[in-house]
Amino acid sequence: MDQRFSKTTPQGDTHPRDVCDHCGYVAYQNPKIVVGSVVLHSGKVLLCRRAIEPRRGYWTVPAGYLEQGETPEEGARREAREEANADLELHGLLALYTVRRLSQVQLIYRATLADGRFSPGVESLETALFDWDTIPWDDLAFPTVHWMLGHQRALDKGDGQAPFGNPVMPD
Repeated sequence: MDQRFSKTTPQGDTHPRDVCDHCGYVAYQNPKIVVGSVVLHSGKVLLCRRAIEPRRGYWTVPAGYLEQGETPEEGARREAREEANADLELHGLLALYTVRRLSQVQLIYRATLADGRFSPGVESLETALFDWDTIPWDDLAFPTVHWMLGHQRALDKGDGQAPFGNPVMPD
């Protein structure tokens, strides 16, 4: 069957949506959910150097898109296994960020390595533990990585309370 969609505001709605001309099905476009963790081990932070675009070669925390059927916690653990071959113990939500221009909601957890082991996964060129003063701040992949590391550091110093939010971003 040929499906054609028109942009229209369904009855009882307030936003224009893609609506099937044949059956009236509404194709909602919703934000993507990103899950990840700031992982600490012996006072150091685990970072992964990206092997994939965007921002290949830059450092990030283990994070990525939530898969269908996963809880956010399961997704955060899976991302750590995929990117750093690491098993995590999660210790609650660190931050919830909204990145409007990318239509993302990011759920970032506080975590520690369950057994101290990690190594680069298929999406990472390398993985390493960094002291706070040796983090490659100029080579971090995304603004939100700066935010989450800053929020973890603030929490470690007793400055603030989780979960943190993000600064207002331009549209």
